[in-house]
Amino acid sequence: MNPLFGYSQYRLKRQILALTGIVRIYNPQGEMLLYSRQRMFRLKKDIRVYRDEEMSQEILQIRARQVLDFSAAYDVVDSLSGHKVGALRRRGWQSLARDEWQILSADDTPIGLIQEDTLGRALLRRFLLGAWLPQHYEATLGTVKVADFRQRFHLFRYEMEIDFSADPNRQLDRRLGLAAAILFAIIKGKQSS
Repeated sequence: MNPLFGYSQYRLKRQILALTGIVRIYNPQGEMLLYSRQRMFRLKKDIRVYRDEEMSQEILQIRARQVLDFSAAYDVVDSLSGHKVGALRRRGWQSLARDEWQILSADDTPIGLIQEDTLGRALLRRFLLGAWLPQHYEATLGTVKVADFRQRFHLFRYEMEIDFSADPNRQLDRRLGLAAAILFAIIKGKQSS
């Protein structure tokens, strides 16, 4: 396994003033591990994750299967091996009130769920408080919690803490978990701009 995915905690920062989604992921010591950029002028979302800002080594690809985001599925591919790691599928109607994503295995079998914290908080976020109430997602495989995605409140930037501490046996592939965090940041950025 790539040592970039060996941490139990990460911090994601999204660049606010950019034409496309630019995301950086850091380890707990503050060292940048991954740099992500959404490719411009594509009908379908095409996000590439690199080892550094020079984009010298591509690590992951996150590719939408369809043009519309409503119930979109995003394939996560390990660029080094060329193998599909799994996929993330947004649950369209359920996500209108409370964001919900299915975690899919490499053969598209549903294995888990990522949900926004509570319906009440999700509705407050959408209709009243917006960015004043940061997002919080929880990932589960079956009934077992495996990850926590917690947005930090900042007026002028988007930051998210990603915590896999609840998953010491690494049931959730970190590549899928980090791809989910990148998607949350880029989709949230698109919705708020």
